[in-house]
Amino acid sequence: MARFFYSLLYAFLLPVLVLRLWWRGRLNPGYRQRLRERFGILPHRPPANGLWIHAVSVGETLAAAPLVKSFQVRHPNVPVIVTTTTPTGSEQVQRLFGAGVYHMYLPYDLPWFWRNFLNALRPGLLVVMETELWPNLLACCEQRRIPVMLANARLSEKSARGYEKFAALTQPMLQRLTTVAVQNAADGRRFLDLGLPPERLEVTGSVKFDMDVPPMVQAQGVALREQWGAERPVLALASSHAGEDELLLDLYPRLLAACPQLLLLLIPRHPERFEVVTNAVRSRGLRVQRRSSGSASEQTQVYVADTMGEMLQLLAAADLVLVGGSLIAHGGHNPIEPAALGKATLIGPHHMNFAVIVDNLQNAGALALVSDQADELLEQLQNYLSDADLRSRMGAAGQAAVDANRGAVKRLTELCGAHLKL
Repeated sequence: MARFFYSLLYAFLLPVLVLRLWWRGRLNPGYRQRLRERFGILPHRPPANGLWIHAVSVGETLAAAPLVKSFQVRHPNVPVIVTTTTPTGSEQVQRLFGAGVYHMYLPYDLPWFWRNFLNALRPGLLVVMETELWPNLLACCEQRRIPVMLANARLSEKSARGYEKFAALTQPMLQRLTTVAVQNAADGRRFLDLGLPPERLEVTGSVKFDMDVPPMVQAQGVALREQWGAERPVLALASSHAGEDELLLDLYPRLLAACPQLLLLLIPRHPERFEVVTNAVRSRGLRVQRRSSGSASEQTQVYVADTMGEMLQLLAAADLVLVGGSLIAHGGHNPIEPAALGKATLIGPHHMNFAVIVDNLQNAGALALVSDQADELLEQLQNYLSDADLRSRMGAAGQAAVDANRGAVKRLTELCGAHLKL
């Protein structure tokens, strides 16, 4: 009954959801493209019994990449389908896999859209990355006997409390999951408390530790530093959100006084903020260069990374990385990438989405917590920028911690093969 009323409300709100999509297309035209897929009408019909992976956006797609590649090596003849929700996720799929996978947007969560979608897709297994659960999707998969695995799953205390409030929807969804592969035991306990049958729980660790740093990335980082000024210190704010770039820009003059020639590298999380961030730099009278317009020079004070798919090589060129989404109440972003690159890594107080990973890296001496208050953050940044030995030790500890925590992808690949009876 709860799902019936959910579907009724969803159908009522569907025009609003479509209008919101169109509205977001003002800044990112990708939201207005391929709309038919949002209603379950597919551009192509992949072979049946493939592995279907759903990754919402860029972060989930990057997390899924090692699993996709591992599965394709082990099972090269099984088709792989990747769905995303955002156009930036779609671009990341194209960048990572090209024609090696089938890509389409995930439909709206209504039964009649799923009927068309699943008739065309006919998957053998659905793997949902992290925690993207839709009641009608899971119900339709159960009706068609399509196993569903929640992979790299995490569930914070706050999210668990939210799910508890909607137990009439949450418990049936958990009962329909074939396997929940969690990042750690604490997340697993929260799933069990919400009603997941214990025999369906697997603790695999985080796939994000299984990321590979391509050999050319470090060389690309060195080449960028030569362009920017090899001796200049570089502070990167990675995957930033509104309010965070502005905070760093306001601190920049005082940072510059203590750390002459400092280059501030801003990497906004969403493309629609590229222009906003650039204007924020100009309004403060600082010399700015956008990545899409060329490389930074020794005269550039702030470099805005307004391109996609270059995060690793940009971070490889930094001396110190501050992980975005953590200086505001957003939940933080993945600190593993800078750690794997051997970079001293900082993260703000709002990192609940990666709490266990942050604790792991912090205990290893690879990461430090910083304040979201301007004066305290200024002092902390100055300390790390002025201590090259400390940054070097943190970077080495980060690489060691990432290597020590690998292994989740191998187990998830095995689980995928077992569910597909390969």
